[in-house]
Amino acid sequence: MKGSAKMKKSEIRELEVLKSLVEDFILTKEAVASKVICEDYITDISSATIRNDLARLEKKGYIYQPHTSAGRIPTTMGFRKYLDLISSEVDKASYDKTDILQSMLIQNYRDIPLSLYYIKQLLAKETDQLSFVAEPEISYDCLSKLDVFKIGKNKLLFVLSLDSGMDKTIIIKTDYDISEDQLKVLVRYLNDELTGLRIYDIINKYLDEISDIITEDNKLLRYFLKEFHNALIDLNSFYIHFDGSIEFLNQTEFDNKNNILIFLEMMQRHDILVSLMQKNLVSEDYNVIMGEAFSNPEWSGLSMIYSRYEIFGIPAYLGVIGPVAMNYKKNLPIVRDIAKLITETTKRGMMVVRNEEKDKYKG
Repeated sequence: MKGSAKMKKSEIRELEVLKSLVEDFILTKEAVASKVICEDYITDISSATIRNDLARLEKKGYIYQPHTSAGRIPTTMGFRKYLDLISSEVDKASYDKTDILQSMLIQNYRDIPLSLYYIKQLLAKETDQLSFVAEPEISYDCLSKLDVFKIGKNKLLFVLSLDSGMDKTIIIKTDYDISEDQLKVLVRYLNDELTGLRIYDIINKYLDEISDIITEDNKLLRYFLKEFHNALIDLNSFYIHFDGSIEFLNQTEFDNKNNILIFLEMMQRHDILVSLMQKNLVSEDYNVIMGEAFSNPEWSGLSMIYSRYEIFGIPAYLGVIGPVAMNYKKNLPIVRDIAKLITETTKRGMMVVRNEEKDKYKG
C-alpha cells in the first residue's frame, strides 16, 4: 500500500500489534496480554517492545485496560481501525457457497418470501449471528384496485387492494378541496392506468410518466397524483425479517440476562434499524454500524454488518447483527457476496430464462 510505504516501521508494527490484539479478543473474548501477542502472533519482537506499543495504542484510544493487572481490550475506535487494517484481506476473500444460493434462487424465483427465508437461514448458519432481511413491505405486490374516499374536509382515505390479497389503508391530509364527482373521475383514471402494475414500479416509474404528460391547467390531477405518491411511500415502509433460530444467544456476550433483553429490544425497533442502514450506507460492498453509531448507549456492544441488494430490481437490505467482537474476516465477505449474487441473479428476466433452459434440457 502506498500509505504504508510512508509510515515508520514502528507505526507499522504498532498497527500489527493492534490487529493481533483484536483478533485474539474476537477469538477468546478475554483481555489480551502482551505475552500472548509476543508468543502467538508477533514472535520476532520482544515483550517489552510490544508493551510500549500497547501503551501508545491506549493513548490513541484504540484499546483500554479494564484494570491495572489485566490485559487490553479493543475500543469501538480500535475495532473500526481493525476493519481498515483487514480491508485488503476482505477484498480478496470470497464466499465459497454462492453456487448453492444461486440454484436455490433460480428454483424459487416465483416465491420471493421463500427465497428470503432460505437466505436468512443461510446467513445465520454461515455467520453464527442473528441474520435479517429488510424489504419494502408491499413493493413486490401488484395493484388490484384503488379506492379513495373523502372522510372529512381535506382528508382522503386511500385503500389499496393488492394481488396478494392484502388491503392497505392510509389517511392523507390534502391542501385542496375536491368534490365526490371529481374524486370518482380521478380514481377511475388511476385504476385504468395502474391496475396490474407492481407497487414499486408505480412509485418509481409510472407516476412520473403520468405527471410528465399532464398539462399545466390540470392542477387537480397533479395535486392528486402527489397525494397518491405520498400515500404509497408511507405504506411501503421497510419490514425486517429476522432468522427465527436463537443459536446466536450461545455466545459469551449473552450469558448476561440484561444483554439478552437489550438485544431483543433492539430487534423490535425496525424503524430505527432501517433508518440507521439508510443513513450509514456508504459502500456498495458492505457497511458496518457499531458503538456510538447506533445512537443508543445500550447497543454500543453490538455490531451490524449489512449490504444493499436488489431483488427483481427492488432495493432492500440484508445482514447480520451480533456482538462487536465478531469474526469480521469471515462475515464481511459472506454478507457482501450473498447480496451481490441476489442482485445479479434476479436481474429482470434472468432467472426465468434460466429456468426455461433447464426445463428444455430435461426434455
